[in-house]
Amino acid sequence: MIKDVGTKTIETKRLILRKFESTDVEAVFQNWASDEKVQSLYSEPVYATVDEVDLLLSKYISSYEKTDYYRWAIIDKDTEQCIGQIAYFLVDRKNHFAEIEYCIGSDFQCNGYATEATKSIINYGFEQMNLHKIQICTKAINKPSKRVIEKCGFTYEGTLRDYFYMNGEYVGRLYFSILRDEYNKNL
Repeated sequence: MIKDVGTKTIETKRLILRKFESTDVEAVFQNWASDEKVQSLYSEPVYATVDEVDLLLSKYISSYEKTDYYRWAIIDKDTEQCIGQIAYFLVDRKNHFAEIEYCIGSDFQCNGYATEATKSIINYGFEQMNLHKIQICTKAINKPSKRVIEKCGFTYEGTLRDYFYMNGEYVGRLYFSILRDEYNKNL
């Protein structure tokens, strides 16, 4: 049975994962929401103005009232800047699993931040939410994301071929998961 505990602050060696705040709007806009490359790999729209991002953050912030909402701002402890986000955007109560999504701004990629944040919410999912399975997916063309997923101990499950149509090409969607038993073995 999944426990709905909501979005609680998580601290790692270099990061603080916390609820979004309205003061994050400039950093979110500058660091990833206006970046076409990040947003296309994340399957999200590119935000053209700070006001658009402000509306998005307002939606996130109002959702924190629900105990079944899980979305964290990724804050770099050194700069106190929001460099990305991570979430359980899909929670399946009937089947006791959730799916992770994340994005990190281009200037902060390939520094281990996504791996650190993902490992922390895997722990949160199994230890706090009582999940049986955590899944994650990425586009076949997103090699850095695939490396993050592998570093976090996920097992490849399969590919949905030609799932996305991007820039005149079809791109597959790769699925990975980790089960509670596998997580417990690696503790």
